[in-house]
Amino acid sequence: MTRRALLGSAAAAGLAAAGCSSAPRKPAAPASPDPQTVLLTSLIAGKEQLVSLYGRAAAALPDRAAALEPFRRRHAAHLQALRALLPAGSGPGTFPASPGASSSASPSGSPSAVSVGALRDAERRAASARPAQMATASPALSQLLASIGACEAVHVVALGRVRD
Repeated sequence: MTRRALLGSAAAAGLAAAGCSSAPRKPAAPASPDPQTVLLTSLIAGKEQLVSLYGRAAAALPDRAAALEPFRRRHAAHLQALRALLPAGSGPGTFPASPGASSSASPSGSPSAVSVGALRDAERRAASARPAQMATASPALSQLLASIGACEAVHVVALGRVRD
């Protein structure tokens, strides 16, 4: 037998043995979620909470509802833009929101009473979180977050003209 034939048969035997292994195969570990998708889902949850907060404030302050509506509409537009960046098949609720995303709690602890001051505080918290979020975001998401953060910062100032 030639050396070439011997090496060829040894290689074939090795491949056959590897394919016929009796050891059970471990199931593939589930892929970890994409960090951008996790961030987007967290941002969406935070925006949903802000939109809800404005709805509760309008209900609690009916004489201020018309003044608060433009703020709510801008947050709804932010929400739509964030959802547009979310990959198909990874809707909100797929991943838990980050602990800092909650902005729906009012200072009084009551789930329905929301003051303009509580809205300002929520806007301030949201705007101050944007730089850290931008540090881990893709360029496209970073640009959107910069715009959203600027809008939220302006809301803090503009809400100062809306009285409870």
